[in-house]
Amino acid sequence: MIRLLEPSDAKQYFELRVEALKKNPEAFATSYEEVISKPNPVEQYVKSFGQVNHYNFGAFENEKLIGMVTLLPETKEKLKHKANIFAMYVTPEQRGNGVGKALLDAAITQAREIEGITKINLSVVSINHDAKGLYQQFGFESYGVEEKALKVKNVYLDEVYMSLSLDS
Repeated sequence: MIRLLEPSDAKQYFELRVEALKKNPEAFATSYEEVISKPNPVEQYVKSFGQVNHYNFGAFENEKLIGMVTLLPETKEKLKHKANIFAMYVTPEQRGNGVGKALLDAAITQAREIEGITKINLSVVSINHDAKGLYQQFGFESYGVEEKALKVKNVYLDEVYMSLSLDS
């Protein structure tokens, strides 16, 4: 089941976020250490889930959060035609079961419902071929690569920038 996360989901979200940062540190700009060092991180997610124009989707199996994705529309006047996808993660046990597809579909559907959004952007580490393939299935196209975008354990990683036009 895919649905928007609510403040009551904050603890599970925090736990899944920590798992994601531990298991796939190369996939996120934020580090595990940064997240766990924040004061009251669960409370920060409670606030975040109550914000307008901040769409955090969760995938649940038997009430357990097994996947997540965030859609953030731009707020500056000249950028309001765009939204960004962040923090996409599915537990390793659930990968290949359509959970990622369902989460991405929910985020794109939400973006289409927001007046004026014509483009969705995201970035993905270049070595994550499965994620790039999923995004391409939905029509995302690469428009650039940032070399050495991330440095994880003294290894530089490139990021691929991808975009989906909602006009067509």
